[in-house]
Amino acid sequence: MSGPPAGRGEPITSRRQLVEWLEAGCKPRSEFRIGTEHEKFAFHKDTLRPLAYEGPAGIRSLLEGLSHRFGWQPVLENGLPIALVRGRCAITLEPGGQFELSGAPLQNVHETCCEVHEHLEQVRQVAEPLGVGMLGMGFQPKWRREEIPWMPKGRYRIMRAYMPKKGRLGLDMMLRTCTIQVNLDFADEADMVRKFRVGMALQPIATALFANSPFVDGRPSGYLSYRSHVWTDTDPDRCGILPFVFEDGMGFERYVDYALDVPMYFVYRDGRYIDAAGQSFRDFLAGRLPALPGEVATLSDWADHLTTIFTEVRLKRYLEMRGADGGPWRELCGLPAFWAGLLYDPAALDAALELCRDWTIEEHLYLRREVPRTALRTPFRDRTLREWALDALAIAAGGLARRSYTDLEGNDERQFLARLFEIAESGRTPAEEKLEKFYGPWQGSVDPVFAEYAY
Repeated sequence: MSGPPAGRGEPITSRRQLVEWLEAGCKPRSEFRIGTEHEKFAFHKDTLRPLAYEGPAGIRSLLEGLSHRFGWQPVLENGLPIALVRGRCAITLEPGGQFELSGAPLQNVHETCCEVHEHLEQVRQVAEPLGVGMLGMGFQPKWRREEIPWMPKGRYRIMRAYMPKKGRLGLDMMLRTCTIQVNLDFADEADMVRKFRVGMALQPIATALFANSPFVDGRPSGYLSYRSHVWTDTDPDRCGILPFVFEDGMGFERYVDYALDVPMYFVYRDGRYIDAAGQSFRDFLAGRLPALPGEVATLSDWADHLTTIFTEVRLKRYLEMRGADGGPWRELCGLPAFWAGLLYDPAALDAALELCRDWTIEEHLYLRREVPRTALRTPFRDRTLREWALDALAIAAGGLARRSYTDLEGNDERQFLARLFEIAESGRTPAEEKLEKFYGPWQGSVDPVFAEYAY
């Protein structure tokens, strides 16, 4: 999640400014970039417990170690480091101390993989002397919600109070989930709409391929992506599938109208977060926000508000693909390869649209509901989702081949799909691999996951 805003921004005097703010994300195809974000659970190697913020081996120590050793600049809130920045990269904290790299916008997946590798190596060098490990999974496999320490960020205090009013699992989302996310560009409004539709329709395929959260409180949950299931009972006002994306008339204005009706969480003023949970951004535009009576929203407030929308695809000045569980090194580069292959090559985008063109809203909702439980085994039409995933992967591979970005050895970006093809061809997700071990050599314990699957 985001850190404190950099400034107030321009006052909003018309709805058109909100549309123009999104339109400003349009860029020439030659300037398309790939931004990859990935979260991981930090834990003490001796006890397997999550890290508190303070303490000699706490989250603060990790941030300060990375800052001192590798030149990251700290971002402070109330005098405490809560994020790091270096160039166009950032390291941020989720509410339960999940450690996130928000990567720079890069030209190709080769560069993304180099960035990920460098980040994990830096974290390893700082974490190892502290006795700290990092785990890539979609949901905290062992510790209960009440055992997870909270990070000292003002926006999380407000969300913590509001979440239980909207769903049963919102606090679990905040404290116990990790994801991989890919941010991608669009050329114009029509290109945005096409990519939004493909992203929203095929997000269940990404969820299935990356399903990696089968455990809750140390036991199998009955889901292969419990992280994805958590989002179905977090907050219906801001999560899930957006049917209007598939309707005529979808565009920047339609999304603005939707976002204006998503209840607010907060307003950031003078270094602090003001509780505006459940209040209306439309009232804010009119100077009638109860939390700040008489004050009119700015474009910085609008940008903040858009970060509190948690749909499976999110529109800002780029599109965010949000359906995948956190995972190990072998899979981190697979997600940007999958989505760049589908969305950044015109022929692949056409083929992906054709793949899902006649899916109904009921079918989209069905996949969103069932895939967290059964992943690639989910029946869909006259096939299983595994077969649809193989079709999507083939389209992505073609798109990456036509992009023709090669490394020093002459290998193009298709190499990063290899692990996803392996999963789809076998039908065995990362979650099912771990369940087999749980019932086999792990003898009913999730503890070995912290050794076998740590970075």
